[in-house]
Amino acid sequence: MSTNVLRTPDGWWTVRDERAIRIETKAVTTAELLADREAVREAAASGESGTPVADLVALPPVTTPCRVVAQMVNYRSHAKDSGFTGDIPPTFFRKASGSVSGPHDTIVRPAHVNFLDYEVELGLVIGATLPVGTVVEERDLPRYVAGLVLTNDVSARDVQLTKTQFYESKSYPTFTPTGPYLALLEPEDFAHLLNLRLRLNVNDAPRQDRTLADMIVRPAQALTLLARFQTLDPGDLLLTGTPGGTALKAPPKPVAKISALLPPAVRWKAFFKGQAKNPLYLRDGDLITATIATPDGRIDLGEQRNAVADAR
Repeated sequence: MSTNVLRTPDGWWTVRDERAIRIETKAVTTAELLADREAVREAAASGESGTPVADLVALPPVTTPCRVVAQMVNYRSHAKDSGFTGDIPPTFFRKASGSVSGPHDTIVRPAHVNFLDYEVELGLVIGATLPVGTVVEERDLPRYVAGLVLTNDVSARDVQLTKTQFYESKSYPTFTPTGPYLALLEPEDFAHLLNLRLRLNVNDAPRQDRTLADMIVRPAQALTLLARFQTLDPGDLLLTGTPGGTALKAPPKPVAKISALLPPAVRWKAFFKGQAKNPLYLRDGDLITATIATPDGRIDLGEQRNAVADAR
């Protein structure tokens, strides 16, 4: 069974039945904690009654700075929403580690951003150095992936689309809520990954709801593709893509064909004029809730609750 770890300003805790037991460790970073798994095991096996989780302030369980890498269009439902047909080449992009925020922190919309979107994603926390050239098979996942986290790849769509700039559009502070838990996996847990169900609601209205079975490039293949050009180290974070249901969706094909004939400036003006009527984009005062878990609770990454606020 996986072990849920919570990080607070006071240190690290294991979580059992809504109560937390302090981990006796000197670890400050996620990488240091992963190197001290024995302390985690001792806390998890402790008979202490612990502290109510509700009394603790949750920080992101992935410490920064670290590499934050993400996959683009990696669920079939998202590909359909985005207007993709046929084979989709696996694509990665980077996010600034400064975008990582807590599971209950406010998401701040910059003043120049009009179309703010959500993307619930499963995050893989790297547990061992993945050198360039490594080939990762399914059986190798326990060697390179220490655990899982719940993340939200918040996106400024007007920046992303007009500039084709993923790094900026997804890297503003608070644009990667992470946690509350780091679920440290045992080797047998990896057989249950495809049962993980990703859900995201805005103001209690369901927006996204899919399992990992909808994923196009699965974790072992994704790590192999990344290792063609990128080294990953313990504590680094890979966001594995989002399912369909985001606010942004491709226009109908006839509209897209007509728009393709227009000059870029005119095309974008028309596109965003239409998007302005879309009520699904995030606005000041919205509340996003997100969960990732298996139906049997074997792996449960907890719940995020993030309010949205305009920059003041």
